[in-house]
Amino acid sequence: MIDILLTPIALVIILVMMHSWFGIGILKRGIIFTDLAIAQFAALGSAISLGYFHEEYFYILTLSFALLSAFLIAIASQREIKLEAFIGLLYVLGASGILMVLSHSAEGMEHFKSLLASDILFTAPIDVLKSGVIYALIALAIWKILPKTNGFVRELLFFSLLALTVTSSVQLAGVLVVFVLLIAPAFVALSLELKKPLLFSFYFGWFFSTVAIIVSYYFDLPTGYTIVFLGALLSSSIVLFSSKKNLEQN
Repeated sequence: MIDILLTPIALVIILVMMHSWFGIGILKRGIIFTDLAIAQFAALGSAISLGYFHEEYFYILTLSFALLSAFLIAIASQREIKLEAFIGLLYVLGASGILMVLSHSAEGMEHFKSLLASDILFTAPIDVLKSGVIYALIALAIWKILPKTNGFVRELLFFSLLALTVTSSVQLAGVLVVFVLLIAPAFVALSLELKKPLLFSFYFGWFFSTVAIIVSYYFDLPTGYTIVFLGALLSSSIVLFSSKKNLEQN
């Protein structure tokens, strides 16, 4: 049992560390669904590879569509528009595109379910290693290059690095898992106004992800959806019951 669980637990440890940092940045920017829109575009690229090219050009198409959405969001962030509405439109554009593409496939709905939340319980160790290397390079760029930029260049680099992260994450975990790992830990940490929100995000993300993996194994549940459910349930409950009552009357 331990051997089976080690690989997915190692994967979520890496995913939580990488995504928590981006989650805090996204929440501070006030554009919560950015990661979901980018993940959906990445999934659209994956769907095109599955639906039209028999899984050829999988990584290239996935990354290209993720970077395209990141570029559009970076431009929009510098314009006087309702940014959240624009990002919402990108999300539904990607989601509807996936369904249109996979409608031509006999196994379209199975592909769609996999793109939303993969069963990471059976992730190959080599995939975890590859992702670890990619995330390490992204972390290096965040540490060394991002602080030296500003304005549009900084936003473009931030969203591009997020797109690179999401491209690998969607392939391994799925769109919904990516979203909950990005938002749930950071949302709780910032809502509690902690002195070290990033460190708490790591611990909280590791906790609910590991518990979800163990629960999914023992009760034969889909691992990805179990992570999403538990992460969303715990984070929403903590934030709701720890928040102060709004005394303002309309």
